[in-house]
Parts: sequence; C-alpha cells; structure tokens
Amino acid sequence: MALDLAKCALGIEFGSTRIKAVLVDEKCAVVATGSHEWENRLENGIWTYSLDDIWSGLHSCYASLQEDVKKRYGQEITTLKAIGFSAMMHGYLAFNKAGDLLVPFRTWRNSNTHEASAKLTDYLQFNIPERWSIAHLYHCIINHEPHVKDLDFFTTLAGYIHTKLTGKRVLGIGDAAGMFPIDSTKLDYDQALLDKFSALIADEKFPWQIRDLLPEVLVAGQNAGTLTAEGAKLLDPSGKLQAGIPLCPPEGDAGTGMVATNAVAVRTGNVSAGTSIFAMIVLEKALAKLHREIDMVTTPDGLPVAMVHANNCTSDLNAWVELFAEFAQKAGAKLDTNELFALLYNNALENGDPDCGGLMSYGYFSGEFITGLEEGRPLFMRTPHAKFTLANFMRTHLYSSLGAIKIGMDILVKDEHVKIDRLLGHGGLFKTKVVGQQFMADAIDVPVSVMATAGEGGPWGEAVLATYMTDKAEGETLPEFLNNKVFAGAEGSTLSPIPANVAGYNTFIERYKDGLAAEKAAVASLKDEA
Repeated sequence: MALDLAKCALGIEFGSTRIKAVLVDEKCAVVATGSHEWENRLENGIWTYSLDDIWSGLHSCYASLQEDVKKRYGQEITTLKAIGFSAMMHGYLAFNKAGDLLVPFRTWRNSNTHEASAKLTDYLQFNIPERWSIAHLYHCIINHEPHVKDLDFFTTLAGYIHTKLTGKRVLGIGDAAGMFPIDSTKLDYDQALLDKFSALIADEKFPWQIRDLLPEVLVAGQNAGTLTAEGAKLLDPSGKLQAGIPLCPPEGDAGTGMVATNAVAVRTGNVSAGTSIFAMIVLEKALAKLHREIDMVTTPDGLPVAMVHANNCTSDLNAWVELFAEFAQKAGAKLDTNELFALLYNNALENGDPDCGGLMSYGYFSGEFITGLEEGRPLFMRTPHAKFTLANFMRTHLYSSLGAIKIGMDILVKDEHVKIDRLLGHGGLFKTKVVGQQFMADAIDVPVSVMATAGEGGPWGEAVLATYMTDKAEGETLPEFLNNKVFAGAEGSTLSPIPANVAGYNTFIERYKDGLAAEKAAVASLKDEA
C-alpha cells in the first residue's frame, strides 16, 4: 500500500544514546522509523557531542528512515506534511555572529555549573538548575571565559538543528523553559527576571542584551518556519527531499514526553525513564515554596509544570544486563537482548524481596544534584548477612534507578501535597512489560499507566506536535486534539501500587539515603580514569 507522503509528519528526537525518527500518517499512526546509536563523551572534563556527531548521526538516522520507507512501501521520501525536531533539554550551544560554535557543546549531563546555579537561584528567587542554559552562561561569565564577549546567540540542541534547517532562531516554549524562566501568563521569558539578570551582569559591559541572545519563544500549533533549500540538503544529503516543508516549534524531550503520554492537562503527569529520568506534573497552582530539587517548566502549550530530574537512571542497570549477556554467550545460551531483560526483570519482580533483602546500589555514571554529588561512581554494596540472590540483585538495581527521582517526587507529593490523577510512563525502563511500570508505581505510590505508543516515546510526540500544527481545528487546544484525535480508544495498561511493595521501597529508600555517604566517599577516593 502506497503512502501519501503529503499527509505524513516526521518527528526526529536526539536522545542521549539514540537519535530516532518516527513517520506518522494523518491519524498519527506510526508508518516508518529510523534510528542511529550515539554516545556522549567526556572531553576536558565536559560531557559533549561534536557537531560532526550531530550531523553524521542525523544523516544516519534519516537514511535509516528512508530505507524503512523504501522497504515497506517502495517509495522515496520527497515531501512531507510537516517536520519537527526535539532533543535532550538544556545544555549550552553558543555561537558568534558568523555562526561559529564558540566552545564545545555542553550537554545537560554536566554538573560543573553548581556555583552559578546556586547564585542565580538565590538572586532571582527562582530555581535555576545546573543543567539550564542560563546557568551554563552565567558559569562562563563568573569564570571569565573569553568567548562570552563574542556571543551572538545561544540555544539548545533542538534549537540549533531547527535554526540550521530553517534559518529561524526559535524554540518551543517547553524547551525554552530550560534556557530561562518562563512567564506562563505571557507565554514568553519572564521579563522581570531578564531585567534582574541584566542588572546582575551590568558591570561586565558585554556588547549584548540577554534577550537578544535567546531564541524567540513559540507555543505548540504555531508555524516555526519552513525547510530551506540548504536545510533540505543538510537533512537529506541524497537530495531527494524538497524544500518548503513547514516545521513546528522544536521542543525538548520533556515536552515530547508529555505529548507522547497525553499528559498535558492539569493534574496529569508523566515520567520518562531512560539514561536519565524525569517526572513532569502539570500543576493546579504554584508551589508554596522554592525547592532547589524542583524545576519549573511548561507544557508545549505553556501551562506551568513541576519537573523532577535526575541525571542517572538505566545506564548502570543496562551495564549489568550486558555483563549477564556476555556470560550467557560464553555459556552457549542463545538469548537475545529482549529475552534476557525479560528473564532478569521478571525474576526480580516475582522473586525479589520487597526491600531488596538489604542490598544497595548507586548507578551514578555522572553527578546527581538531588543527592548532592558533582560526580558519580557506579557502586554496589551489601552487608555480610544480606539476602544476596539474583532476584534481589536485579531488583536493587531497578529500585536504585528510581532512587533520586523518588527523593524529588516526595517533595511534591508529601511536602507540597500536589495531586496527581494519573502518571504515565515512557522510555526504555518500560520496554519490558509490567516490571518497570510496577516498580515505578510502588516507588512513587501513584498508579502508573503505559500506553501502546509509549515505546516510540519522544520522536512520536514531536511528530504529533507537527501534526497538530497542520491539522488542528480552529480554536482546538492541544489537550483537546490529543484526547479527540490521537488517544481516543488508545490501548494501554494501568498498574496500581502494591502496599507491601510500597512499604518495601520506603525501607529501601531510607537505606539509600543513609548509604549516600559511601557513594560520596567513592567519588572522593576513586579517580575516574576516563
């Protein structure tokens, strides 16, 4: 069956370990996909990807999509209804007037901006996390980095790609909220805080104003430009793709995660669990207090959102599974990766003790702000009389992958009394059915749903945003569009917390907090040889 490409929308998301493309039809059903694996690297103490990594990765991902379309439908991609790009939020990509990158891309994973983050939070009386773009900029300022005087523009990864393809310096409001605080009543950067920041750095006498450096803020449904001839060649070096295709506002992976899980309405929430993990709750009202552990961001259409973000989630967990895969191969067992994940995860769920039998791990590949660590050292511990079984071992790593986010969510649920009607999960942790979903429900003590589309995650969410831009009815809001045209009749499953497991996780998390001293000692005493 042939595709009507003029009715198809494309979403491409740059995740931490994978770039993925999802092509959808007019009903937002997935019709083709493409992907490319990549990994950030630590260079001169900075977690980064090179510009060559970005463009070669995009070309590989798009070529993979082209191949899938050709294989399934016997067609070449020459045009599309709309395109959208999304990526891991925050970070720092800084350019001069000639468009040259001034310093290597500093990703969200860097936690060296602690001093800048703390000073800005105190001065603005608004939580400025370490990974936010403005924290990176202020870090450069207080450290007198020479490139700052030459700044003409800075943006996120999604914003950079979008600008190169369209010539437009714009950003979706959800991703913009990771650059500088947003005023949700005006759907723009908070002008009062911009003025305060300008006053803070006035003595530096830079030849620019902060607002002029920032991308223009757009909301879901707005046109964010069209694919230029140069942009078409950048995206598709084969030359088959035509220019003139409209693009929706580029978003962060938090915003696309909200869309992918239909969690953009008040009292809904979603949790994205992969290399990093974040939970997003759409608020009924502002929080009573400023909390350094809670970010204030927005939905793609501008509603205020409380975000709890942790840098580490499944990296160490996946490393242990890879170790077992190596053993299985040496033993001659024929298990593919999905079978091995299912075997280990289900055993943890079915046979592990609710409190993990006294075992403990910290899957910290990098620093973790919520628990006060600027660097990480993956660490496993047990007492001599702990119940050291395979089920408890894997359950410990699954529990630990949620440890930091649990501490942050307790602030919202227990301290701020935020009400959550539903929490929807997506990302790699949920690919093995039931297990990650159940442990998440037990950890947060809230029912967790996973939709059938959740496996496609952010890139599908960005494709939906591209579709919303072109297909929305007059006056149709994003929640209405999602409920009526995208998720109507969608299949999914919901798991409620199991009281015994909730109690077990609460015991585990108290041990987790107590054991952080050992993780901090490991950071202090073990040098990272990378």
